[in-house]
Amino acid sequence: MFTSSLNNNTIKNIVLVCIADLIVGISYGALAHSQGFDLWVPLTLSILVLAGASEFLFIGVIFTGGSPISAALAGLLVNSRHIPFSFAVSELVGKGPKALLGYHIMNDESVVFGLAQESDKEKRAAFWLCGIGILICWPVGVLIGEGVGSFIQDTQMFGMDAMFPAIILALSLPALKDKRLRLAAIAGAIIAVATTPYLPAGIPVLMALLSLVIYIRS
Repeated sequence: MFTSSLNNNTIKNIVLVCIADLIVGISYGALAHSQGFDLWVPLTLSILVLAGASEFLFIGVIFTGGSPISAALAGLLVNSRHIPFSFAVSELVGKGPKALLGYHIMNDESVVFGLAQESDKEKRAAFWLCGIGILICWPVGVLIGEGVGSFIQDTQMFGMDAMFPAIILALSLPALKDKRLRLAAIAGAIIAVATTPYLPAGIPVLMALLSLVIYIRS
């Protein structure tokens, strides 16, 4: 259904990203297991939240003694970046009941792939293929991670946590050919790096959105 509208290179890239997300999901599941969480907690989050950064943050806050409410609020704050995403992909998610699923599978990767295509048909196909692929691969990775968690003492030693930013950077590089986007991206990176030592996890990324002013005015 979706693949008929996309070239083989795009399909291959989407598959590779989904596999990468599965690997990060394994890291997440193993981390949740090592911190004493029952399987249902990360698995439920992986299906209903479907947002890696906020899920890692949620279990991190709980593990360090924070309340579930504060963990949920922190996750919502990190996920507030999805608000501008929703405007960007409003034409791709469909209408009616279908839109509920469309917005649920909206994530960094599906948005980038969707917006990177040329025709509207290709945009919708890439968005949905990537979104559904991650909807499947992320929980499967969590299940695998929970299963092997007892054998992995330190998930960070494998560098899996670096895979997310590496994926997004690789997907974003073609767009940086646009001078305005390049300037905004550089400014956003500077803001994020400068504020990281002083702000809670996830907030520097939101602060980086201030660089959009450069794109709008240039």
